Amino acid sequence: MTIRIATFNAENLFRRPRVFAVEDTSERRKTLEDFATLVSVLDHETYTAEDKEQIAGILEKYDVPDSLSKTRPILVNETRGGARLFKVKRGGAIEIIAKGRPHWVGWAELVRDDLNWDAVQNTGRVIAEVDADVLLTVEVEDRLALQRFSDQVLGDLMGAKQYPFNMLIDGNDSRGIDIGLFSRRPVTSIRSHIFDAESGRAIFSRDCPEFEVDLEGGKPLWILGNHFKSKGFGKPAVSANKRKAQAKRVKAIYEAALERSARVVVAGDLNDTPDSEPLGFLLAAGLQDAMDHGSYTGAPGTYGTGQSLKQKIDYLMFSPDLWRHVQAVEVERRGIWAPNTFKSFETVTSKATQASDHGALYADLEV
Repeated sequence: MTIRIATFNAENLFRRPRVFAVEDTSERRKTLEDFATLVSVLDHETYTAEDKEQIAGILEKYDVPDSLSKTRPILVNETRGGARLFKVKRGGAIEIIAKGRPHWVGWAELVRDDLNWDAVQNTGRVIAEVDADVLLTVEVEDRLALQRFSDQVLGDLMGAKQYPFNMLIDGNDSRGIDIGLFSRRPVTSIRSHIFDAESGRAIFSRDCPEFEVDLEGGKPLWILGNHFKSKGFGKPAVSANKRKAQAKRVKAIYEAALERSARVVVAGDLNDTPDSEPLGFLLAAGLQDAMDHGSYTGAPGTYGTGQSLKQKIDYLMFSPDLWRHVQAVEVERRGIWAPNTFKSFETVTSKATQASDHGALYADLEV
């Protein structure tokens, strides 16, 4: 039996946090850093005068109280009837009235906008062209978004082959971008690692879900999905240490999975290069990188133009038993807008209409 396994950072299917559409990299990074700071300070048991000043400053900076704003990137969702975090005084100044986390009900979140419809359709084109039997999806909204995308975009709109099985568990990312799975084979179980912790803090920025997929012959396939800590914002040393901790934990999860089945895949956006320390932990565990297979002759990267190993951040990594069954490996890049490097789909005409700035990596195995 031939099976195609793929991973694709889709950068959401229908709706995406508004801040990600900001073209200025420094502005986008600053907004995300401010949001992370806000979420962190809001979790304090007691709000000091400094905490209140910091919270109010961020809320005012991003027009958070203006519910009619079409540009604000952040909102505070206060549960109806619950105790409140702040009030707006005459003149527009914000006063933090809650004494701490236990004294108000709600949370901060990033405002979402609908994606460009052309981009949604181009995401469908990538997925339809890859036509994987099992597809790990990185940066997707929720399980129902997977279902609707399969039914309405792949099926109704494009007339492409749909996915009868999908699965997603909400992870730790406060931006609401999660790791899911499309499958044409039954998903028989799932294990989540959102609560795995080190020194009292969650190891995974999102999760490392383990999806058990039933293949013919009764031999299960385990897919370990990942989206490691980004290099995009935060202190580089802190981010690097986070990725190292995540890789070490994935190594342990992988080794435990091997005791259940010899067919294990570690996949996703690992946000680091093959020569990095985090990837070293995984390769040392015996995992084989799909793009090292002799059948692959394309560009070395998976992100952007993909012309450099510095742009290789998406991975399919196979256990030894699966590696010997790999027949072919490829990257579908036509959903990316890179006019000076390669030809995109005709419907991809700009960054606004591209499916994602990641290619979809896939491998064919004869199992």
